[in-house]
Amino acid sequence: MKVELVHITPDAEKHISYCARVSNPKNQKNPDYAKLLAYCIKHQHNSIFEMASMCVEITTSRAISAQILRHKSFSFQEFSQRYAEATEFEQYKARSQDLKNRQNSIDDLDENTKAWFHWKQLELQKDAKDAYNFALSKGIAKEQARFLLPMSTQTKLYMNGSIRSWIHYIGLRTDPSTQAEHRAIALECKNIFIEQLPVVSRALNW
Repeated sequence: MKVELVHITPDAEKHISYCARVSNPKNQKNPDYAKLLAYCIKHQHNSIFEMASMCVEITTSRAISAQILRHKSFSFQEFSQRYAEATEFEQYKARSQDLKNRQNSIDDLDENTKAWFHWKQLELQKDAKDAYNFALSKGIAKEQARFLLPMSTQTKLYMNGSIRSWIHYIGLRTDPSTQAEHRAIALECKNIFIEQLPVVSRALNW
């Protein structure tokens, strides 16, 4: 798993505050905007945070990318197995099912079970990759050969959205109810957000 910043609106917080003061043009260039952005956060004047955007590059598995793609307020561009060969896989740890919450899993399995799960992933991924490569060698199209690949096949996607969308996504997907592997991605997005938008982050208590 990897998350990297691709692009953010230059001087994003300054730009947001400039747009927020559209009704007060004489004060639009005021460099003191921390209180203004904090006020907008506190009173849920959320539309102003649509005036800037951020794009990140995410490397993950097909299983997790499917969860990310559900966030319809973002625009996405994803690696296509129709046109390019899949070459890598993601490895994940085994966890037990939470019997009280079907959306949750628990890290309480014994080491032997975890080791079995790890090696079984490697075995199945090798078999799938061998079958995939054999299919390609037989002239089967990439768009058909990909059906032999597991959900752990690695993919890359670009996720672009307004700062408002990022605030919502990070708040939602860093919650413990989110699958751990997806939550790790959201936490990396949060770290990028905090670095790029420190004033907004402080107002959010991040």
